[in-house]
Amino acid sequence: MLSEIPPAISLPAGMLLLWAGAELLVRGASHLAAALGVSRLVIGLTLVAFGTSLPELMVSLTAGIRGEPGVVLGNVVGSNIANIGLIVGLAALLRPIAVQHRVTRREIPWMLIAALLTVPLAVDGGLGRGAGVILMGTFGLYLTFFFWASPPTGSEPEGEPLSKAWAVPLGLAVLGLGLLITGAPLFLNGAIAVARAVGISELVIGLTLVAVGTSLPELATSVVAALKGQSDIALGNIVGSNVFNVLLILGATVTVFPIEVPSLALWRDIPAMLILSALLLPVCRTGFTVSRLEGVLLLCLYGLYLAWLFLS
Repeated sequence: MLSEIPPAISLPAGMLLLWAGAELLVRGASHLAAALGVSRLVIGLTLVAFGTSLPELMVSLTAGIRGEPGVVLGNVVGSNIANIGLIVGLAALLRPIAVQHRVTRREIPWMLIAALLTVPLAVDGGLGRGAGVILMGTFGLYLTFFFWASPPTGSEPEGEPLSKAWAVPLGLAVLGLGLLITGAPLFLNGAIAVARAVGISELVIGLTLVAVGTSLPELATSVVAALKGQSDIALGNIVGSNVFNVLLILGATVTVFPIEVPSLALWRDIPAMLILSALLLPVCRTGFTVSRLEGVLLLCLYGLYLAWLFLS
């Protein structure tokens, strides 16, 4: 049904739903964290990260069913590249992002591990069920380590009201997720219709329009969180989403639908994901703040990657 909606309607409608969903999700998650005594970083790395990664999961599974391996891999790899280069860069440009020490010691290293795993698993030109089991098993280890190492409570920024009721913020978060999940395919269908009309290849569609389209929830959520000064959610959402994308989404998809890995992805796109993932660590450790200048740097690198993508 959604595919029958004209792009002129689905594109703006999808964007509107994504922004509204992000606003509700950030507000609900923030108050839910306070009500339950859980730090915003934990909420950002789990609830928000998984919620904003749902579009990637749905698109990847749909592409797997349709036999479109370029879209499956391009969606995950391209989304991770866009999450760091485009989204962290834009969020930092709008407002510098404060970074907790534990993010550089634990969460970003896990994101690097997830990205590095794709190299030996995909080097033979394919991702089969065995690779999927390894990725999902690593995801289980990540969740175990994450909850074992996470403190039960966290200090919240001053001025944020502590609500004893969790039902209302939970409802807001669920409603926000619903709007995000509805808005993403609306935007995506319109974008893909336009792309195919001008003859863009499957891999490029996956790495650009599909990747950015499914990353719009992360973009909207992180930008809204950054503007509200909620750096834990803004950065935690991105780091958590990148881990979810590789270990859970790619792992679950290739476990059910093994895919071939295009040679271009092996020497161009996966290395680009690794470089940006590795670069995020020193960027976050410089004063434990992602500054506006560093945001500009990330945006410029993303622009260079897009230029490289279309030129190659």
